[in-house]
Amino acid sequence: MGTHMKTTVEIADALFQEVKKAAARGRTTVRALIEDGLRQVLKQQKSKAQFRLPKASFRGRGLHPDVEEGSWSSIRDRIYKGRGA
Repeated sequence: MGTHMKTTVEIADALFQEVKKAAARGRTTVRALIEDGLRQVLKQQKSKAQFRLPKASFRGRGLHPDVEEGSWSSIRDRIYKGRGA
């Protein structure tokens, strides 16, 4: 890899002790574990699919003539027709 940035990260004591033990078991460094973990999180975030509204169109002949002009009052009247409103 190229250059490295030195930084300080605060980690809970108990977690740090676990990480040190895991690094020793895996014969690696805490730094390597942290870098691997960060890469994994970034990869997961990139792979999450962005929400897409499913296509819900249907075959037909367009809008009903009563609502074709798009007036809200005509649409509302059609929705509530025969429902006592």
